[in-house]
This record gives sequence, structure tokens and C-alpha cells, in this order.
Amino acid sequence: MTELKIRRSDAITKGPARAPARAMLRGAGLTDEDLTKPLIGVVNTWSTVTPCNLHLADLAEPVRAGVRAGGGAPIDFNTIVVSDGITMGADGMRASLISREAIADSIELAVRGHSLDGVIVLVGCDKTIPAAAMALARLDIPGVVFYGGTIMPGQRDGRDLSIQDVFEAVGAHAAGTIDDTELDAIERAACPGAGACGGQFTANTMAMALAFLGLAPVGAGDVPAVDPDKAAQAERCGRLVARQVREGTSARAYVTAKSLRNAATAVVASGGSTNAVLHLAAIAAEAGVPFSIDIFDELSRQTPVITDLKPGGKYLARDLYAAGGVRLFGSRLKEARMIEDAPTVSGETLFAEFSKAEETPGQKVVGAVDAPFKATGGLRILYGDVAPEGAVLKTAGYGDGAFEGRARVFECEEDAFAAVSKREIKEGDVVVIRYEGPKGGPGMREMLGVTAALAGQGLAGKVALLTDGRFSGASHGFVIGHIAPEAAVGGPIGLLEDGDVIRIDAQARRIDAEIDFDRRREGFAPRAQRKFGGAFDKYARLVSSASKGAVTIQPSDN
Repeated sequence: MTELKIRRSDAITKGPARAPARAMLRGAGLTDEDLTKPLIGVVNTWSTVTPCNLHLADLAEPVRAGVRAGGGAPIDFNTIVVSDGITMGADGMRASLISREAIADSIELAVRGHSLDGVIVLVGCDKTIPAAAMALARLDIPGVVFYGGTIMPGQRDGRDLSIQDVFEAVGAHAAGTIDDTELDAIERAACPGAGACGGQFTANTMAMALAFLGLAPVGAGDVPAVDPDKAAQAERCGRLVARQVREGTSARAYVTAKSLRNAATAVVASGGSTNAVLHLAAIAAEAGVPFSIDIFDELSRQTPVITDLKPGGKYLARDLYAAGGVRLFGSRLKEARMIEDAPTVSGETLFAEFSKAEETPGQKVVGAVDAPFKATGGLRILYGDVAPEGAVLKTAGYGDGAFEGRARVFECEEDAFAAVSKREIKEGDVVVIRYEGPKGGPGMREMLGVTAALAGQGLAGKVALLTDGRFSGASHGFVIGHIAPEAAVGGPIGLLEDGDVIRIDAQARRIDAEIDFDRRREGFAPRAQRKFGGAFDKYARLVSSASKGAVTIQPSDN
């Protein structure tokens, strides 16, 4: 493509009437030469609250250097991050999913408000990644997403640790299988420095998905946060966004029905996080691309799990990188014709990127499609009496068959966690946690504290857990989230009572209860909406169903 002759930034840099704007830009340090170049936003989610984003301030400088080398003038902005790992199990977890919308909104406002020509977003913790893609799709301008990379594993007695091990140690401590000293040792060892949580949890799942989507350059996100090569990837991404601006290639050129399917395939084939169902639906909604969560079920029927990654497997994201990274994983799917070729922000197609794969001899992280770690994909979309609009079952570790048990119903996560901590949940129970959906929460909290405590007590896969909330990418067991409609809007999950027999059939894609729903609905009214004020109440008023991505814009029917 030829370079664009008219830029968005002309609105603030060209003509006598823009002298005041130029005066302020000069005061911010821009030179005469800078004012002749494309103005490119460098949006950073850096924070000292979480290791996931701790290092992004340092990576911003090579990003800026790349922008300059590519012929652009970098303009810095910051936005927020809410740490899922820190807020997990606490009231602050309500802010996590809501922050996705706030981050996307703030990127839009900064970029549109200053007529920028393009944007690169530096991301780490879970919600910053989809938020960046949502903002690019909404703005439809040239852009790149740069993922800060995974944390390195902690070490305890020669064993690799991740944050998953700490959550599960809490359950083991409650069960009496480890003491205070061991819990303290695991806590202190699990997070050795900067980088996002280390398994195929939500951050690494979404970083992989964005590479398959084409918005993040293949390979750039694989490099761990503290690896010496990370700065070179940052500089590369700065150059790439400058080239995107020069060529005028905008984000919606990459976010298509084909690339969304590729991204969903990567999620199910890697045993990735259920949160990807929400996030890809949200990105599609922002781009105006028809998308149904049923695609995850369709793909899971025909796509095996070909990575042995935590939480369902043995290895961490660092190990995937050492084995050959996303390129190796993608090359397996390419060879099996499970994905389609598509453009990417690197300037090369997805297949061209995957053709560069180099497999480390003897690696055990990535398998072959004809010799997978699991014959079918990592997710199921269930319907039935309890979930007329759908629910998401994660099967990467458990949950291939059927489960039947009696309900233990809780009105919030805290009550369920208290019961688990007291060892009141027994094998065969179906734990139901409701009024934790997008509207009812508000904010659709993750239930990692509960699932990890159950796992720590040896109950993963021996009990089922249903919720209109969601699960961390580190959750494993027979867990079903995103139940829609949620209890707060009158969904059937609100009608369940202790002792009800609930049947889950992963093969038939059904979740049903042996009750007379019509009789119970007589005189039933959902619990009054909880009021938190401010952004929480605004989100509760605007948010769509989990089956539509839990977005605050209203997605078109598809």
C-alpha cells in the first residue's frame, strides 16, 4: 500500500487555526519533525499492583523506539488494570470484568480525543488483553496489541509453581493436608517476579487467541516477561504499528469471521480458559462481526487438545515457549487443516508465520493432532432446563461424560467458599452459586477460590459446580459457568433449591433439573439488584447477557 496522504492527526497539527494545539504539543516535547509524522498512541496498562503488568513501563521505551524508527511520533497514555489474582474471592473481583469495558472506553477516548493515527496497547493481566482488541475493533484504526509475557515459574522442592498452586494450597490447608509453614512457603515461592500468571490461564489463552486473530504479531507474546529478548519484541511491535499507520491497514481488516474461528480453535485445542468465550464474543460485537458462542461447541467436537498445559495438564507457558511456542502449536493445526490462512499485523500471513516453527527436540508440551493429549476440545456449550441461553463447561481436565447429584445452593461466592472451607461439600454434590452474573454480581466474579479449594481437598471432578458467574483460567474440575439467563434477570438457576437432582450430560450438551419449573416460577421474583454505586451500577444497567459477551454496547443479533 502507499502511504496515506491525509492523516487523522492533521485535525490537530495542520493549519493556522491549530496553532494552540501545536503550542501545547510543543510544550509536551514534540519537535517540528515530530509534527510532520503520524502521531501514534502508546497505551500502557502498567501498574505496580500486579506482576502481570509490573514490567510494562520498562517495555514502553523499546516500543517508543520502534515507533520512532518506523517513522512515527509516540504519544503516551495510561489506563487501568484490575488484578484477577489479587481480587479473587473478594468483593473487588466485581471490578475485574467491568474493567474490560473501562479500559476499552479509555483507549477509545484518548485516541479519538487526540485524533491519533494509530495505537499500540501494552497488555498483561487478563482483562487488558481483550479490552485492547475491543478498542481496536471499535476504533477501526491501525493498531497492534503487545503482550508483556508470562511469569517464570516459582520453585518449591524442585517443583514448578504457579498461582494455581497457591489457591489449591488454601484448599489443602483447610483439609489439613498441609500446615501453616507449607502454605506460607508456597505463597512466598509462587510468583518470583514480573509476568502474567503462568499456565494456559486467561492471559496466556487470550494472548494466543489474539495472535491467531491477527491483532498481535505471532511470537511476540510468547517470550517470557523477564527474558532478555522481550525488549527486541517490544521494538518490533513499535515498528509494526508505525507500518500499519503508513499503509492505512485498520483493525477490522483482521477481525473477521474466519480469524475469530481460528482464535476459537486455538482456545479449544490448547485447553484454554472459558473466559475466551466471553472475550471473543465481545471483540466480535465491537467489530460488528456475527458470532455465536456455539462455535466453541462445534469446534470442541472436532478439535483435540494438543497441548499438555496447566490447569488441566502438566506444563506452563514458559515451557510452551521453550518447546517452540505458538508457531509450533499453530503449525500443528495448520498441517491438520483445522485453521485457515489469514493476514496478521506482522505483514505476513498466519500460515507464513507458522511455517517458521522450530520444534525443540524432545519437547513434550505440544502434541500432534493424530496423537493428542485429549481427543476432543476443551470446552462445551450446554443448554437445557437450567441454561436456556447456554452455559460453558470446561472439559480440558475433567467433565467428558455425565454427572448427576443433588444441589447445594448458595446465593453468593462467599457462602459457597465458607461451606467448602468447613468441608461441608461432599463427593457427588452439585454446588450452585447464583446471583454472580454480569448484572447480578454485578461484574460476573470468577470462582477460582471455590474451585481451587475443592481441588485442594481432592474433590476436583468429584463434585460439579454451576454458576451464572465465571471461572478463572486456572480453574479445573467439573465446572460450568456463564449460565444464562442469569438469576438476576429471572433465569432458571434462580429457581433451584437444596436437594434438587441435577443432571449434566456433556455428550448431549444438556444441563437439566428434576423439578417443575412452571410451578416454582409462580410468584417467583429475582432477588433485588444489589447497589454498589458508580461504575458498578452503570454496568449492571447496560450489560448484555454472558451469551453475548457481557458487553455494554448492545450486540446485534446473530
